[in-house]
Amino acid sequence: MRALLDANVLISAAIHPPGTPGLIVAALLERDAFELVLSLGIVAEVEAALKLRKIRRYLREPDEALLWLADLAALADLADDTGRAKGVCRDPGDDAVLSAAIEGRADLIVTGDADLLVLEEHDGITIVTPRAFLDLLRV
Repeated sequence: MRALLDANVLISAAIHPPGTPGLIVAALLERDAFELVLSLGIVAEVEAALKLRKIRRYLREPDEALLWLADLAALADLADDTGRAKGVCRDPGDDAVLSAAIEGRADLIVTGDADLLVLEEHDGITIVTPRAFLDLLRV
């Protein structure tokens, strides 16, 4: 199963590893439970967030967070945002996530973003919450 993890999922995983997003990343790292799809845009968004003072204060080891992200990016299949999903989302910034998922041949997009979740599916790609994805991994 190929899953694109949205930036909000990765940021949440970095902030609170025992939470649902953190458990998803742990399933990837410890059990190779799914194939990770990311885009350079998602990696850049997470990197920028992890450098913010308001985020860094929540990180257990702020200096390690960027190394953690680099490790995830190295494990991921990095897909391009080719613009194939222009005008799909009510938030135009989320079209890049859809495009990367299409290009990365993802089966699922895992996100907490309501603008993506409202779609439920696009171009054969199911869009789910982190909780729903974790439940899939536990089956």
